[in-house]
Amino acid sequence: MKYFHEKIEAKWQQYWAQNQTFAAKQPCQSEPVEDQQPKYYVLDMFPYPSGAGLHVGHPLGYIASDIVARFKRHKGFNVLHPQGYDSFGLPAEQYAIQTGQHPEKTTRENIARYREQLDKIGFSFDWSREVRTSNPDYYKHTQWIFIQLFNSWYNNDTNKAEDIATLIAIFEKEGNATVNAVCDDNIAPFTAAEWTAFTSEQQQKILLQYRLTYLAETEVNWCPALGTVLANDEIVNGVSERGGHPVIRKKMTQWSMRISAYAERLLQGLETIDWSESIKESQRNWIGKSVGASVSFRVIPSAVEGTTTNNQQPTTIDVFTTRPDTIFGVTFMTLAPEHELVSQITTPEQKAAVEAYVEATAKRSERERMADVKTISGVFTGAFAEHPFTKEPIPVWIGDYVLAGYGTGAVMAVPCGDERDYAFAHFFKGQNGMPEIKNIFNQDISQEAFAAKEGFELVNSDFLNGLGYKEGTKKAIEALEQIGQGKGKTNYRLRDAVFSRQRYWGEPFPVYYVNGLPQMIDPKYLPIVLPEVEKYLPTEDGQPPLGNATDWAWDTVNNKIVSNELVTLSAVEGQSSNGVYPLELNTMPGWAGSSWYWMRYMDAHNDAEFASADALKYWENVDLYIGGSEHATGHLLYSRFWNKFLKDKGFAPTEEPFKKLINQGMILGMSAFVYRSEDSKKLYSKGLISGEKVHPIHVDLSVINDITNELDIDAFKNHPLYTDYKEAEFILENGKYIVGREVEKMSKSKYNVVNPDDICNDYGADTLRLYEMFLGPLEQAKPWNTAGITGVSGFLKKLWRLYFDDNGLVVTNDEPSADMYKSLHKTIKKVTEDIENFSFNTSVSQFMICVNELASMKCNHRAILEPLAVLISPYAPHIAEELWEQLGHQGSVSTVPFPVYEEKYLVESEKEYPVSFNGKMRFTIKLPLDLTVAQIQEIVMADERTIKQLDGRTPNKVIIVPGKVINLVG
Repeated sequence: MKYFHEKIEAKWQQYWAQNQTFAAKQPCQSEPVEDQQPKYYVLDMFPYPSGAGLHVGHPLGYIASDIVARFKRHKGFNVLHPQGYDSFGLPAEQYAIQTGQHPEKTTRENIARYREQLDKIGFSFDWSREVRTSNPDYYKHTQWIFIQLFNSWYNNDTNKAEDIATLIAIFEKEGNATVNAVCDDNIAPFTAAEWTAFTSEQQQKILLQYRLTYLAETEVNWCPALGTVLANDEIVNGVSERGGHPVIRKKMTQWSMRISAYAERLLQGLETIDWSESIKESQRNWIGKSVGASVSFRVIPSAVEGTTTNNQQPTTIDVFTTRPDTIFGVTFMTLAPEHELVSQITTPEQKAAVEAYVEATAKRSERERMADVKTISGVFTGAFAEHPFTKEPIPVWIGDYVLAGYGTGAVMAVPCGDERDYAFAHFFKGQNGMPEIKNIFNQDISQEAFAAKEGFELVNSDFLNGLGYKEGTKKAIEALEQIGQGKGKTNYRLRDAVFSRQRYWGEPFPVYYVNGLPQMIDPKYLPIVLPEVEKYLPTEDGQPPLGNATDWAWDTVNNKIVSNELVTLSAVEGQSSNGVYPLELNTMPGWAGSSWYWMRYMDAHNDAEFASADALKYWENVDLYIGGSEHATGHLLYSRFWNKFLKDKGFAPTEEPFKKLINQGMILGMSAFVYRSEDSKKLYSKGLISGEKVHPIHVDLSVINDITNELDIDAFKNHPLYTDYKEAEFILENGKYIVGREVEKMSKSKYNVVNPDDICNDYGADTLRLYEMFLGPLEQAKPWNTAGITGVSGFLKKLWRLYFDDNGLVVTNDEPSADMYKSLHKTIKKVTEDIENFSFNTSVSQFMICVNELASMKCNHRAILEPLAVLISPYAPHIAEELWEQLGHQGSVSTVPFPVYEEKYLVESEKEYPVSFNGKMRFTIKLPLDLTVAQIQEIVMADERTIKQLDGRTPNKVIIVPGKVINLVG
């Protein structure tokens, strides 16, 4: 009976689908908690269904999570292992713009392709809980969460988000003087009486300064070619990741999320979760906590050194510094080019240079500016600020190494103590506006700045002279507070997240505008469904694509979407005679739907709420989360923020969404190259390129032999990608053209993508699953080599032959030998430990060793082969199911108890001793381990081989170490 993977895999995939074998059980409300089956929630990062489908690198993490999910079912857990699609986003929209097809259509087609591929690999997903972020029944709840954020503020006294009504109550009772909130800077103080006297519009504008999602003019990454704002993680090397288009910095009124309110909690929460240290460190750096002081420098009004000519309220430049002890070393100041004061303080003489610099800087992304530590550029504004203590004038520059969004967008430059300030001062040394560097350390700074926080005394620092870092910092802050020009402060690099996108294919905001002020639609009328539009590009007057919708206004009387014409006909000074107002034209960013999706899986068909309290209480959060490390400062940060917010509001049961996180490594492609001469008339084989001027050209893997690396020249010439080389001369080695090979990222553009469908068709899904695990540790990058897959395929055939011969099942009920039990239980022990430690590659090796050992012992014993089928089930589920059924069992093997390791089978009862004569081993002898030294000596001396070696001599000494060695001397 042969092993036909095609029939077996199709059979069991159909069985699992028909029987919903992997559907997780929902908790029963009436069942006591102590009687409920223990839960285990394992989740893969949300896939985006691209048109390219899966390549063999994509399933790596899915296979690992599936092994764990299947193992936990065997161990008696109620396993939630769902799957769905992050189906809004820019790629589908760009494709729609190019082809005119609706993004919904292409997304639906892409999802169908993904699902087909995923099913072929045999994942134990609970498909009954599938979610798609672009479905209205899903984004209805995303819109609801947005409304909750809008109706909340962050109370620093209680350290959590609270309903906006509690803030309004404080305003009505005592104004805002005692409010300790995370809010906009420089909010004007008001009393309770003033609050009551404010108009409704004035009150709404003030509340926007406190809300957790708010409208504000923000510096954004604007991509003119794509017509949209991009997040930092959507920009690579200063251009858009999608399409490679230029990106500029631009001010726009945008929705933002006040993630900065959660900075400290996001930082502290890292200590409570089992994530890799590298991911934690990425988040710590992104959050960027700094302890120091805020300092106010007054701008000298006349912009002339040393003069102050009037008594008006002075303009101030506020800075945050981690080194207030160096306040007397301030040599100049630097503003971000986007800083709002730049245009106000720049002198007429410097205006042209400053404006040109600001325009040039706008073309560089913040990420590019942060990464570029070598380029030095800047312009003197012509203005001066006043030192808070010495009252000396300090020149004010602008430079792109200062970012508007970090701190205050201004720095007090202390070149003697900071390398970047030092380089800036030296670069502009001798130019107008750049004084000599002030040295405030008793250290030499002739070659470089002295940046250490110890090993110095302050000099040239007035009342700080003789102090070190700690004492100087404390005294400087006290002095700044006394004169009202500074105070101690903790700062975070983490900035509020821009939440608006000028795109079509995203979640509509549940927002309409009255006199330009945002109003939330009542949640009972959600979802606000994305309208149909003819064009997916921005409108001719620059509005987002939703500006093309003809019916995109909100009727507040009938609570429905109506024609835009009703707005233009009835609006008078922001009010409407028939209650019709314009809806928000922006859509939410791609990370909106993925910031809470794991909770939807807990109760995916609940129409009334995103998940019931019972479901949330039972599932709590994700026990194991697997995905790529590229999401460290995007998705993983945003999802933690939303989870903490929902916890504050009493919806989420836990503070953190993901208990354990594993970042799978990348499966790399093995690219192939031909080598083209400079005139493109010759193509040299790999071994002949030395000394030749050639250019490597990527070759589609379909035209080479993956094992011998030989190019099929005819197939190459007839391939549509290489028609330019039909007349080229092929310079062969030994009659063959051998391509070059190189390990690179698997990508369609490199023609090194391997389709998992091909592997499943040729070798089987179980072979693919085992091979991907066998390639190496899950977290490491490793190259794909199809040639190596034949060994894994052969292993499965060898496993099959333990159970069957040509005539059918050969399994017997005979009692196995001790060695058979030993081989099995050694494998049980190893595989159990490996899965629990997520070390899947060594399990595959152990399976191979075990099958080889059992084959050599001609094992066909049920007591061994039955548990072996269960043991391999998480890794190779199709063959395991078939073996289980052929052994006479009903139903799926997926919930059969996992074999338990018993130590007694690994306890050695015998030892094979090496027997040496004068230190040279001559033969071995197997003896029971419980023999005494005298008994061992008696047996060895009576052995014919010993008698022959001694040849009548009597040894001077017999050395015996029980369980180790036997040595006869003399």
